[in-house]
Amino acid sequence: MTKTIYIMNGPNLNLLGKRQPDIYGHDTLDDVERMCADVAKTGGFAVKMMQSNYEGGLVDFIHEAREHAAGIILNAGAYTHTSVAVLDALNTFEGPVIELHISQVHKRESFRHHSYISMRADAVMAGFGVNGYALATQHMGTLI
Repeated sequence: MTKTIYIMNGPNLNLLGKRQPDIYGHDTLDDVERMCADVAKTGGFAVKMMQSNYEGGLVDFIHEAREHAAGIILNAGAYTHTSVAVLDALNTFEGPVIELHISQVHKRESFRHHSYISMRADAVMAGFGVNGYALATQHMGTLI
């Protein structure tokens, strides 16, 4: 059976390519999914892309991952900095977790410098633009 990586995206990432392109670029989430699927195929595994603007949606995705995913790549958006619920859900997942940020969060507002997700993440990627998704997918292939 092919191993599957869940790539989860939090609030406002459905607007990728349209929202603040000076920070997040012009690629859409569909573009990112195609890029990650190509990387995964080369590595002999699959990806499942998901997005929710709701904290509970991310928690539900993580619960689903407990049964079906070999690893999680998570761009939790603003919930990175606020959600103990997402952290608690990640702590129930036994596989590797990579925290992902499109922008270099440490060059932005100070509230973005703290991450609850980092307390569980096996790796953190920030500042690589949407290419960070491909890099995280490639790295996850070494962890699963």
